[in-house]
Amino acid sequence: MPGADPSRERLRALTMELMLIPGLSGHEGRVRKRLAAEMAGLGLTTTTDRLGNLIATAEADPNRPSVMLFAHMDQLGFVVRKIEAGGFIRLERLGGVPERALAAQELLICVGEGRDIPAVIGNKSHHATSPEEKYRVVPYQEILVDAGFSSAEAALSAGVKVGSPVVYAPKAIALEGDRIAGTSVDDRAGCAVIVEVARLLAPIRQRPTIHFVFSTQEEYNLRGAMPAAQALKPDIAIQLDLMLATDTPDMRRSSARTAKVSARSDWGRWENPGLATRANYVWVEAPIVGALAERGYAVNDRVYKRRNPL
Repeated sequence: MPGADPSRERLRALTMELMLIPGLSGHEGRVRKRLAAEMAGLGLTTTTDRLGNLIATAEADPNRPSVMLFAHMDQLGFVVRKIEAGGFIRLERLGGVPERALAAQELLICVGEGRDIPAVIGNKSHHATSPEEKYRVVPYQEILVDAGFSSAEAALSAGVKVGSPVVYAPKAIALEGDRIAGTSVDDRAGCAVIVEVARLLAPIRQRPTIHFVFSTQEEYNLRGAMPAAQALKPDIAIQLDLMLATDTPDMRRSSARTAKVSARSDWGRWENPGLATRANYVWVEAPIVGALAERGYAVNDRVYKRRNPL
């Protein structure tokens, strides 16, 4: 649109594109492939470690504190736990999947790019449930997934097996007010921000070395980011992740707002001083690497303060 901020438009487009790519924890390959192409387009070489983290390093002044900017590629979901004789599928959760939100959800069983299988979580008709059942949250162990198979053999022939990754059917919806909704905004939005930060920092020469890390298995105990930080040993590590929306009537508990520099959540702070010397670790919502590079600010426990002259 005329007068639109190009950076904002790129962020929006890439976020929505990434939201449509399935990438369960431990199965981030398709997301990684797309992000590697983005970074290559910026002239950055990427490497992938054994855990699947995608890493690109923009070398610069070694006398300045190095920065690791990271966001996770993976999303919540399930794996196939059992295939019933009649073709129905039972699931095991992977990550903090809320059971009360599962009824009648559309799913995608990931058996291979171009071969993924749509499915739906079965939900007994309201007319067929007893008064005791009508308002009961069904535990995930009792849920049946219907992909249309008439037998276990048919499911197996289509590529479904125990352990197959399953995600919510990917969706990206444009809302009014320049907002978006859909699956895996957490944390494809953060991944898109890292790409844009890399783009904007490319012409800047007076800056520290920056490691751009797209991590794996965050939804499963931060298994990707921690080893990446141990290997890269940055002075400063900044995670781009999401905060709870607090602008709805049932969530007016925080005064946090999106700002030019960053937004910080008191419940979301993660510190591990032993990870790297002199380092501070914090969850943030917006990129602050530009501020670090240009003004010498570092994220401290409660405030942004000048750490040392850059």
